[in-house]
Amino acid sequence: MQQQNFFTQNYEQQIRSRAPLALRMRPETLDEFVGQGQIVGSGRLLTRLIKADRLSSAVFYGPPGTGKTTLAKIIAGSTQADFYEINAVTSGKKEMTEVLEKAKNSLSVYGKRSILFIDEIHRFNKAQQDLLLPSVEEGLIILIGATTENPYFEINSPLLSRSTIFEFRRLTDGQVVEVMEHALQDPDRGFGRMKVEAEPDALAHLAAVAGGDARRALNALELAVLTKDKDETGTIRIDLETAQECIQQKAVVYDKDGDSHYDTISAFIKSIRGSDPDAGLFWLAKMLEAGEDPKFIARRLVILASEDVGNAEPQGLPVAVAAAQAVDMIGLPEAQLNLAQAVTFLAGAPKSNASCVGIMEARRAVRNESDGQVPAHLKDAHYAGAKKLGRGSEYRYPHSYPGNWVAQDYLPEDIRGTVFYRPTENGAEEAVSRRLERYRSADHGNRKDKK
Repeated sequence: MQQQNFFTQNYEQQIRSRAPLALRMRPETLDEFVGQGQIVGSGRLLTRLIKADRLSSAVFYGPPGTGKTTLAKIIAGSTQADFYEINAVTSGKKEMTEVLEKAKNSLSVYGKRSILFIDEIHRFNKAQQDLLLPSVEEGLIILIGATTENPYFEINSPLLSRSTIFEFRRLTDGQVVEVMEHALQDPDRGFGRMKVEAEPDALAHLAAVAGGDARRALNALELAVLTKDKDETGTIRIDLETAQECIQQKAVVYDKDGDSHYDTISAFIKSIRGSDPDAGLFWLAKMLEAGEDPKFIARRLVILASEDVGNAEPQGLPVAVAAAQAVDMIGLPEAQLNLAQAVTFLAGAPKSNASCVGIMEARRAVRNESDGQVPAHLKDAHYAGAKKLGRGSEYRYPHSYPGNWVAQDYLPEDIRGTVFYRPTENGAEEAVSRRLERYRSADHGNRKDKK
């Protein structure tokens, strides 16, 4: 038996020594864990739960390489509960059923709790997630799910309501550099037994391009160390050129069906609304680089042209529509020029949301304030007998009056005089504002602005 244990331990050591650097350097205690101070900092809830071995069901949510699986492994090493781990990509109902049966036996026979860690839990469908619910409700298992996707989109509500969500943030460049420096110095798991010198700007570049993903930075660092020749002193020197070569091009973090998609389009729209063409172009470029459907982008620009630019720049809508048509006609890559023109035009244009606010207030009036009865003088009079019914008989034709305007009520009687459209003093809408002010003042002064 001792011989078997010796060979088992030796095998595991051999496997670990040949594992990628990122796996070898995975922190084994909370003290080694870098980043996520908002979750596992001193006195934080999760830290207290781990140290007291009183963890309840949780969802670890955040970008790749930020420590979700690592923290689960740390919990596994510090808990007295049985710990089971499955991956939603490679496991299914059979594996889950087996774990739940083991957890049931462990609780009934030994009184031990069980923790089930499911990596990439968002990959489980609704039926698979529902299978877990009774066991979580009864306390048979403590579930820890790790996901890169927004759990509110991907995980069933009943399961979420029984779990605490811990959001992991991207590591800062400084934290990623700290992880790499530790790998260079560690004599057992890293390169501490080798003569390796990495220039600060090389590590800074690896951290910047890794985009907060410690795993990616460590993979690039390992590639640099293992492929760079030693100099005459036997030292492996990692300079900026080597770092650039080993990490290649920065990957665009963007999932067209996930959180990044919604966050990026939100930043895009808000930048244009805020009259920042530079930011607008940047977010446009990110979406195009990530393979976003240009028709989706064009549709959002058409909406924005009316919602945020409006009559302050009446050409905004035609420009946006033309860009959308150009995307249909010629496609990418050429259509990026049309989209860029629309983005810069709309960002640089004066802004008004008066039309948007007006329709929202008008719809509220239709739903809550008015019965919508058409005044008699506005009703259709183009049929026999209309005059006998008093339809349209008192209507005043504006073109028959000076300035093509005459005071006249156009709203239902129960909301007569209400103001919905309040043009701004921006751009072309300034002239509209002055003109409507004259009309409304002359209209018996009976307009009611509910703002």
